[in-house]
Amino acid sequence: MKKFIIYVTKIVTIAFLIAIMLDGFYTYVFFQSKTRGKIENVFNSNATNYDVVILGSSRANNHFVSQMFEDKGLKTFNYGMSGGHLYEASLMLKLMIERKYEIKNIILEADLNLSNDKESEGVSAKFLPYIHNSEIIKKQFESHENFNELYYIPFYRYIKYDSKIGFREIYKIATKETTNTLDNLGYYPLQKHKNGNMKNNIVNLNPLPHNKYYEEIKNICKANNINFIAVMTPMCENVVGMNYFEKVKKAYPEIYNYENVVMENKYFSSCGHMTDEGAKLFTARILSDFF
Repeated sequence: MKKFIIYVTKIVTIAFLIAIMLDGFYTYVFFQSKTRGKIENVFNSNATNYDVVILGSSRANNHFVSQMFEDKGLKTFNYGMSGGHLYEASLMLKLMIERKYEIKNIILEADLNLSNDKESEGVSAKFLPYIHNSEIIKKQFESHENFNELYYIPFYRYIKYDSKIGFREIYKIATKETTNTLDNLGYYPLQKHKNGNMKNNIVNLNPLPHNKYYEEIKNICKANNINFIAVMTPMCENVVGMNYFEKVKKAYPEIYNYENVVMENKYFSSCGHMTDEGAKLFTARILSDFF
């Protein structure tokens, strides 16, 4: 029995040491990455100055044409993240402030994402390689039920979120495989598709009366003298339940409502996402109204 206990102890110890080594190796590789995604691009960057930073979900990523801002002499980057919520937008802004970014204007896409204050697990996982190296990221995850496992158990986060930050991603970083995430100054143009979903029902969607992460973004901007511009972006003409945007305006009167600036289906790839042509029409209106 004694030999068995010693044997098991040795196995556990070896496994723990291997986990520590793998954790350190994976984290080191992520520290070398700047070209695969927006999160590592910010974390591994130096202080940067921007006239305009765009935050939000895919409805920011696909709707604000960064080059059109640049053509007006405004240094701009679109940090909208497909699948992201305000949780990740808030954390991204905090990370920029931690990295000493100087930002004059924040444009936040705040519409459908006001209906929840939860994280997008698939997007938030991409912050986890840096949880031991950023107090901001650590604090953001402290309220999670599995924070202790994520923070204290070596290699746990890489196993749990293997599809996002596991071996496949490590391999792609190591082989310097790039993505199109950072192309077009962060803006991702969409094309019209014959099979695009041109129906949407948001009747049961309601904005939270006090979205924690929206308020965080607004307060961060105020504390850092950043001009805060929150907007609702367009949806196609087939949407059922468009009074959602009226609910948003009532709960958050400072948010500018642009949901009907572009409506014709021909300008949409899917009901919630405009094509490149539609995005250019929308961006032109934003530039005209604010810049």
